[in-house]
Amino acid sequence: MSRRVVVTGMGAITPIGNDVETFWEGLKQKKLGFAPITYFDTTDYKAKIAAEVKGFDPKQYMDAKAARRMEAFSQFAVAASKEALANAGIDMEKEDPYRVGVSVGSGIGSLQAVERDHKKLLEKGPSRVNPLLVPLMICNMAAGNVAIQFGLKGKCINVVTACATGTHSIGEAFRSIQYGEADVMVAGGTESSITPMGVAGFTALTALSTSDDPAHASRPFDENRDGFVMGEGAGVVVLESLEHAQARGAKILAEVVGYGATCDAYHITSPAEDGSGAARAMTEAMKDAGITAEDIDYVNAHGTSTHHNDLFETKAIKLALGDHAYKVKINSTKSMIGHLLGAAGGVEFIACVKSIEDGFVHATAGLEVPGEGCDLDYTMGEGVSMDVRYAISNSLGFGGHNASLIVKKYE
Repeated sequence: MSRRVVVTGMGAITPIGNDVETFWEGLKQKKLGFAPITYFDTTDYKAKIAAEVKGFDPKQYMDAKAARRMEAFSQFAVAASKEALANAGIDMEKEDPYRVGVSVGSGIGSLQAVERDHKKLLEKGPSRVNPLLVPLMICNMAAGNVAIQFGLKGKCINVVTACATGTHSIGEAFRSIQYGEADVMVAGGTESSITPMGVAGFTALTALSTSDDPAHASRPFDENRDGFVMGEGAGVVVLESLEHAQARGAKILAEVVGYGATCDAYHITSPAEDGSGAARAMTEAMKDAGITAEDIDYVNAHGTSTHHNDLFETKAIKLALGDHAYKVKINSTKSMIGHLLGAAGGVEFIACVKSIEDGFVHATAGLEVPGEGCDLDYTMGEGVSMDVRYAISNSLGFGGHNASLIVKKYE
């Protein structure tokens, strides 16, 4: 008998706010997190705008020595986890630490560490490379650092599926609890790759928007969309078995009821053109949840603002939901915070839970005229107050990775 799994805590570091409430209020108010890149000189770069995290001080979340031994992606993960654990009211002194696990992924790890030490290697030789380069750089260190900071000794994993990382991480945590491997999982994604290499690499791939107008840089599903805006941050949630949450009198925010994961097995960057892979992830999630398309009220789309993604994801939603696709509310959180890569699914899952809690679906900012083939209801203009019982969160990653999670109002 698989166990019911609920959400009891959430934490977020985002380009529009460094806690869940500020982030959510920002989404409701259509606040944009975009501005010219401040981390490096973009004179020679085509993409000049990003969604940087603002006013983040790691010392508010951990001691200075611990902070120095972590790159930004790990710091963001620890900060978001701290908020999520506090929000959930988890007291580790009362828990069996081997029953509390971590599933926090990062798509890339630290490009900053690689860039710094590559320069040292070329200029001063191999003996000058930082002894901590490897533990600073590798992408599992977000999960490792979260476990160390909070004493979580259960299953500790790092899923890496590019832009689907956050969603897969929460999905695998959900399965771990369903199956009885853990009672509590701290799950989500984190990323900080707004660096010369990161921006140059995605630009060379023609994936990034070259707009220099923050109001029109990220515009998912719009006819003039020209690529995504790179964001950074972390989204982490606390998942628990229902029995465990009830036994400690936790406030239950929502229930996770379905998870679907597939691969397009088609192309390293483009989704399958008919949307079949992403559609199957959604139908598998619905089957897992024991519901039909008609039960879905809201879809938080991957919605990157690239031509291919938005068109093919629209096809996928139609394939998965049939005629009901025209009746659901769809939006893209990336329209305000950009694409958080490995952290996107974590932060967007939080947006789904808040939509259920507040009865509100935020607008897709920047969308003025839907593009060709984009004929669904993308919540253009203003957000909408409505009852949300079932929400789907979609993530699609380079490599053909598709992941869908279904969150339900807890009853």
